[in-house]
Amino acid sequence: MAVGDEDVRVTELRAAVSRLRRRLAVLPADFPDRAIAEDELADLAAMAGHGVPEAPRLRRSLLLIAGAIGSVSALAPGLAEVRRAVELFADPPRG
Repeated sequence: MAVGDEDVRVTELRAAVSRLRRRLAVLPADFPDRAIAEDELADLAAMAGHGVPEAPRLRRSLLLIAGAIGSVSALAPGLAEVRRAVELFADPPRG
């Protein structure tokens, strides 16, 4: 799953995180956990910039982001994109 030297999953994650960060940045509304969402999105961006991130860490960040912005409907599509990108790193089914 690589294009050139980069894992396609990492490319998808980086793009989804970047889009959600931009959507969050232009959102005029302030909400209590905005800083948490911004910090976790920055962490995801950093992880995507340093090779293939660990799935458990990605899931933890996703949970924190979802908890922080889950009630902001304007961010729901971007959050769904990040969730799909994180799911690309799921462990393959055992069997």
